[in-house]
Amino acid sequence: MTTALITGSTAGIGAAFARRLAADGHDLVLVARDTKRLQDQATELHDRHGIEAEVLTADLAEDDGISSVEKRLDDRRRPVDLLVNNAGFGNKGRFLEVSMADELRMLKVHCEAVLRLTAAATAPMRDRGRGGVVNVASVAAFVPRGTYGASKAWVVQFTQGAARDLAGTGVRLMALCPGFVRTEFHQRAGMGTNNIPGWMWLDADKLVSSALADLARGRTLSVPDPRYKALMGVVKLAPRGLLGGVSSRAGRKYGPK
Repeated sequence: MTTALITGSTAGIGAAFARRLAADGHDLVLVARDTKRLQDQATELHDRHGIEAEVLTADLAEDDGISSVEKRLDDRRRPVDLLVNNAGFGNKGRFLEVSMADELRMLKVHCEAVLRLTAAATAPMRDRGRGGVVNVASVAAFVPRGTYGASKAWVVQFTQGAARDLAGTGVRLMALCPGFVRTEFHQRAGMGTNNIPGWMWLDADKLVSSALADLARGRTLSVPDPRYKALMGVVKLAPRGLLGGVSSRAGRKYGPK
């Protein structure tokens, strides 16, 4: 039986990964900031699927939190076979409307934590000759849209570069780039979603199924829906200046209220 470690496991995409992997028989290490929610999640998954679910409370915006997860990933006696770097958040407001402390906190979680945890996971995976990492990014990585989009663009570039460097070792790395998913993400950031068209919303469980299939195929980038694949095709052809204007208007229409 293999073990998967999931950050931001108690809600949204992270919870969907936990449900699917538990149903498939994987033991889990569940990582988030809220101990009570983690314990409730671990109990439910254990009782429903008979798997072992370990709880690790950690705030990935803090060095101590990142270090505690690094230590668990480096435990050779209890190997982690799949890492899902899912923890993340959004900030309400445009550039200079968001405090510098919040901007740096985002980079800590989206970039530094992803870098450090990916390194901590893949070193023992490489030694064993097998393992996988899914780094959750966003379709926002492909359009000019502030610190959030920039941080997710870094996740995509880093993941694909690391995947190339580890090619042939048995370790797979993939950047997952979803669009709008009904989670707590927008609510926590104070963002309105009433004006987002229904067709743009993705189901978290279907998204995870598609992502795991892409990982099994050896893909380094997953955009898990035909609608968003088509949109990303348009993005590749559109001039950067035009994209910037469209992205800014979309942010005002669909983003923070």
